[in-house]
Amino acid sequence: MQFILLILVVCLAIALLATIWPLFVFLALIVVAYKIYEVVYFNGKKFLSIKEKIQAHIDDCNDLNQHIEDLKSTSLVVNRTDYGEAEYHDASRWNVKREALKNQKYAPYIYDCSRTVCDNARRQPFKYVCKYFGIKADEPTLERFEAALNDFSAVEDGKVSLKKEREQIMTSIDADVPFLIKKFSGKKLEAKLGFDEVDFSTLYFPKYEFKYVSAGGNTSTKYDVVMDIDNLNRFVTFLSEKIKFKKSAAGQRALMTSGLRQYIKERDHFTCRYCGASISKEPNLLLEIDHIVPVSKGGLTTEDNLQT
Repeated sequence: MQFILLILVVCLAIALLATIWPLFVFLALIVVAYKIYEVVYFNGKKFLSIKEKIQAHIDDCNDLNQHIEDLKSTSLVVNRTDYGEAEYHDASRWNVKREALKNQKYAPYIYDCSRTVCDNARRQPFKYVCKYFGIKADEPTLERFEAALNDFSAVEDGKVSLKKEREQIMTSIDADVPFLIKKFSGKKLEAKLGFDEVDFSTLYFPKYEFKYVSAGGNTSTKYDVVMDIDNLNRFVTFLSEKIKFKKSAAGQRALMTSGLRQYIKERDHFTCRYCGASISKEPNLLLEIDHIVPVSKGGLTTEDNLQT
């Protein structure tokens, strides 16, 4: 009986394939034809002329993209001692081996701790980051975190400018690009034009990680303190309050928050007070905020002593 059913199923499958195989052939021919059309278009004079016309703008975009990627490489402070590394061997019986313990390795931004420390780090992350990652509340540390905040703020501003610039370039050639290419080969079109691949994610933000793994390896918990723009702003304020030097040079620099920077840029109409360069003229321009009277000479971080 089963053999007969098998024969029937095979016969039905053959009949079905005999009915629909022309459709598969037709679809395959369409795909092949489009691929040929795609190759011909991207190697044609019309596309090459479009690419040549906007090459300077694409180069500007790629330069900005590279600058953004360079800023992302900013590293944060960590002063943990490296005690070396030992090789792990587990001679336990097979049913009590714990892979989580085997995979534990030294990493400067990961602290393997007790469950209590892990829970406390969740409630007071900044305090425990300072305590267990060797971050001292002093002027050099504050300056490094402020520098990281400046770089990451510039990255986020640059990403907005870059996205806008790319959209403007693609809009400028929209009428010259065939509909099929825009519809089915959008990513390839950007690559063929010469755009570098852009990462608009926020995964570059560094983090301090507190991780607990039980003795047997069955239970694990971790808390990540991600130093994004908001957390960096708050951490700079935390350090400033902790070391209590609001009137010192480093304390004045700590008052330069991203919100204050944005306010000064808007007040100055996004125009450099020194050279007159403006975002309206140079969309990819990354503006900085300076003290008119330098902090080193007693200048304060106040609105009337700041300029773009």
